[in-house]
Amino acid sequence: MKQCNQCGKCCIKYSNGGLSASADEIQLWDTFKPNIYNYVSNGKIWSDPESGEQLERCPWLRKQPNKNIFTCDIYFDRPDDCKCYPVSVEQMITDECEMLENRDLHNPDQAQKTLDKLMADSRPPYK
Repeated sequence: MKQCNQCGKCCIKYSNGGLSASADEIQLWDTFKPNIYNYVSNGKIWSDPESGEQLERCPWLRKQPNKNIFTCDIYFDRPDDCKCYPVSVEQMITDECEMLENRDLHNPDQAQKTLDKLMADSRPPYK
């Protein structure tokens, strides 16, 4: 398994209403990060601050000029949904994650163990 190459596929796929934030995360943004909280509407994240409509793309995702690399403007304050991704090798396959290598596809149990080690700081192991 490779390190993340910041292809942005996961951020783009889950931008349009595919992510959530806990009440605690939303409260934290309301108190300390009003610029992020402005994109919360009725407990849902990444809504247009003026209309409240769901945005098609995360407002914090930035494509680097002349590169196929994406960065997150709120990386350290991003929702837990983002911090925990990817959860499983199966999810990575579905999402066409570029971290996967051929050997991961042939031995998904070992790939899951590797993924769990890579993500140990962000989430509990997948079961």
